[in-house]
Amino acid sequence: MAKKGTRVVVTLECTEARKSTDPKRSNGVSRYTTEKNRRNTTERLELKKFNPHLNRMTIHKEIK
Repeated sequence: MAKKGTRVVVTLECTEARKSTDPKRSNGVSRYTTEKNRRNTTERLELKKFNPHLNRMTIHKEIK
C-alpha cells in the first residue's frame, strides 16, 4: 500500500539541451528524478546537475 504524505516525485530536465538548436547537442535531453516536500517547497525546483550529452554541469528545472 502506498504512503500518503507531502513528498512527491518530480522530474528535472536540462534547460540548455532543450533550447539548443545545434545538431551535435540535440542528441538527447538530460532528465533526473527526485523527491520534494510539497509543503516546504511550493515553487518549482531548480538544481545544477551533470548533463552527460553536453559533458558539463547545467541547470535542470522541474517539469510537469
